[in-house]
Amino acid sequence: MIVDYHMHLRDRHGNEPGGRYRLDRLERHVEQARQTGVDEIGISDHGYHFRQLEPVFDLPWMKERWGDDLDEYFATIEEGKRLGLPVKLGLEVDFLPARTADVAALLEPYPWDYLLGSVHFVDGRSVDMDPGFADEAGWRAYFAALAEAASSGLFDVLSHPDLVKFFGRRPEPHVVDELHETAAAAIARADVCVEVSAAGLHKPVGEIYPDASLLRRCRELDVPITLASDAHEPDHVGRDVDRAAAHARAAGYDTVTVFDTRRRRQEPLG
Repeated sequence: MIVDYHMHLRDRHGNEPGGRYRLDRLERHVEQARQTGVDEIGISDHGYHFRQLEPVFDLPWMKERWGDDLDEYFATIEEGKRLGLPVKLGLEVDFLPARTADVAALLEPYPWDYLLGSVHFVDGRSVDMDPGFADEAGWRAYFAALAEAASSGLFDVLSHPDLVKFFGRRPEPHVVDELHETAAAAIARADVCVEVSAAGLHKPVGEIYPDASLLRRCRELDVPITLASDAHEPDHVGRDVDRAAAHARAAGYDTVTVFDTRRRRQEPLG
């Protein structure tokens, strides 16, 4: 089985009839998935876009992107399910350490299939917009935040788990090895999944997330995986997910995680 559990339904332009979260757009995502050999997709738009979550996602960069309706998003995906489309209801949720309980309370009313946890900001600095973050201190701060996100109990999957390599900068190899070792151990203790994401192939680093060494460590500790394209347009659904699956197989994985109402099961990796 091949899944793609990280993609964005949101129409960033919002000029077409029906709003940003439209059934016809969801159907386009499903059709593209079929063409790329993906069996099931999960929609996981950014939580900070939704006005219901504004009380917690209040960093200045996020405030500029507020205003969408979480109920509209939910209703579109639920309608897709009712029509028999192979879709799951997810959300990509930024990890803000001081707001975890508040985020959980605001998300609780919705029947999520899974929640993705992303570390995009550490101490107010952007991991993937600030090249200066990727020094040794930044790497250590990032992986400390990733471990904290894993143990928070809020997330089912950690998205692009070594996002800090976004710009292709790394500290000394022994530091990277140390951080990969401790991260894999923390993720295993927390019993959450890691995402194997093809998105990094289209970023400055030009590599799949996570690094092969980190993924092998996760496999040794029986950390389960999902697969992802991180598509922001329908045409990118499933993009290079076959390469992500091959990356996972090379690390020793032969199953992929499938979610339903935050319960997971393992299926043979296609």
